[in-house]
Amino acid sequence: MSIQPVSQPVHPALQKHAEERRGSLQNRVADAITRFAGSLPFIYLHIVWFALWIGLRVEKFPFGLLTMMVSLEAIFLSTFVMISQNRADAKREVFADHQWMLVQAEEAQNEELLTLSRQILDLTREIHRMSTPAPSAGSAPPGGPVGGPR
Repeated sequence: MSIQPVSQPVHPALQKHAEERRGSLQNRVADAITRFAGSLPFIYLHIVWFALWIGLRVEKFPFGLLTMMVSLEAIFLSTFVMISQNRADAKREVFADHQWMLVQAEEAQNEELLTLSRQILDLTREIHRMSTPAPSAGSAPPGGPVGGPR
C-alpha cells in the first residue's frame, strides 16, 4: 500500500505554480494530508482502527469517544477538502490566465499576418498593373469593348 506520488504538471505555467506552492511548508503539509486522505490506504487504516477499537473493547457501546474523534477528524478533513478545492481553483486560474495570454498573442499575430497579406495583395496588383500594357485610346481592351453591346 502506497500513497500516489505527486505528479509533475507538463504545462509550463502549472509547473511554475507548483514550484511556488512547494515553497511553503503549510502547502506541502496540506497537499500531503489531502493526498493521503484521498487514498485507499486511508480507508484501510480506518477499517483496521475501527475494528481494533470495537474488537479490543476500548470503550463500551455507544462508543462516545470514538464518535467524537471521528467527528473531529471529519471537521479537519472537510477543511482539507476545501483547501484542495482552493488549490485546484488556483491551478485553473493560472492555466486560464496563460491561455488568455496565448489567445492575445495569437490575435496580434493574426492581425500582423492580415496586414502583411494586404500589403502583398497591393504589391501584386501594382506589379500586375505595371506589367500589363495600358490599352491605347483607339483599341478596345481584350475581351471586347467596355460596356459591351446592349
